[in-house]
Amino acid sequence: MLMTKGNFKIINARFTHKNVPIHKLEKFSFKEIPAAADEFKKISDVSECVIVQTSSRVEIFLIINLETGDSPDARRPEAKGLVINQIQEKWRSLTELDQWDIDHFDQTLEIYSGVDVYQNLLKLACGLESVVVGKNEILGELITSISTAKKFKTSGRVLDKLFDTCIRVATQIRNTTGIGENVTSLGDIAVKIAEENVGIDKKKHILLMGTGEAAARVAKALGKKEYAFDVTSMTLDRATGFSKILGGTPIEFKDVFSGFDKFDIVFVATTADYFLITYEKIKRIVGNKKTGVLILDISDPRAVGEKVSTIPGVKLMFKDQIIELVEENENIRMSKVPEVEKMIAKEVPVIEATMNRIDAEPIVVDVQANVDAIRKKELEKALEMLGETDENKIKIIEELTKTVAQSIVSSPTKNTPEKSD
Repeated sequence: MLMTKGNFKIINARFTHKNVPIHKLEKFSFKEIPAAADEFKKISDVSECVIVQTSSRVEIFLIINLETGDSPDARRPEAKGLVINQIQEKWRSLTELDQWDIDHFDQTLEIYSGVDVYQNLLKLACGLESVVVGKNEILGELITSISTAKKFKTSGRVLDKLFDTCIRVATQIRNTTGIGENVTSLGDIAVKIAEENVGIDKKKHILLMGTGEAAARVAKALGKKEYAFDVTSMTLDRATGFSKILGGTPIEFKDVFSGFDKFDIVFVATTADYFLITYEKIKRIVGNKKTGVLILDISDPRAVGEKVSTIPGVKLMFKDQIIELVEENENIRMSKVPEVEKMIAKEVPVIEATMNRIDAEPIVVDVQANVDAIRKKELEKALEMLGETDENKIKIIEELTKTVAQSIVSSPTKNTPEKSD
């Protein structure tokens, strides 16, 4: 379909760590991204789809054609509502949601359109939407997302241009501001401390307690270094959902304390308002352990009783003992956020203008192709009438016709992008 100016609408629908617990994001995720994108393209008037799926978000970007004969005009409120309903229905059909999530689906799903999509994608690429602000991983994840969409032909002219442009602009902003330099999270430092204190190798048995954002940072740091670990939460369902996204082997919470002596390193990253690990719970079993155990409690509030540190062989460290390094790093990055936001604000109108220009590009290409076809046809006639056989003269005449044709086409088309602005 040939799209003209104002003839498509861009929509971004998403679930992120900001409105869905990380351990539940797995339920909103798609098992086969190319297949899911292809299913979204089956929605009436949807021509392109890109899915961005990471450990902290599931987002879809759709291009909706607005002029399709007898179909409702998607610019009208009732038609817009129809499209959103179809998106929701399709999303629910492609995932394994429980009844509570289905009942609250439309209250949890975020929907953006138009310029807001450009701004959100640019903020995402710059690292402002990440769990750890400034993290560089998201750029690679966006590149993978658009590359997958291109490979399986679920994206097209509009989304290809949007993603390529936003990735390029975000890279420039990152380089200019340095917001992605030396990014260190609480999880990174916690894992580093464990490495420095007891060492980590394939023989070490690691336990991660918790499934929230702090636990996610630890899991990412462990995964980045390919360290195996067990993960537990108050329910096995939470631990399982978390592990599907961030790795680790889920284990029952009730089995943790009876087998506590098998762990060499325990990361505690919960939001419980009581002590999960107490002196009484682990004294007897850890007392029989031949090697020591390092417990790093990065919970807020603390989840390990301080008396635990008196058990022989137990080394206990709390968040406030390591937080200074994290806060210093985080404060440096957060101080750069206003500068990044200011640059994004300047770039969004430029991206909007770039996307508007896309509408005119196929028309220009069609005109150029038609003119060139006419040029070739008339050139053949002229050469036949002249009876010209000299190859050098033929080449000169052909170049002349090309120059004339290009100058005729370029005159009206040069103004087309400016009008789109």
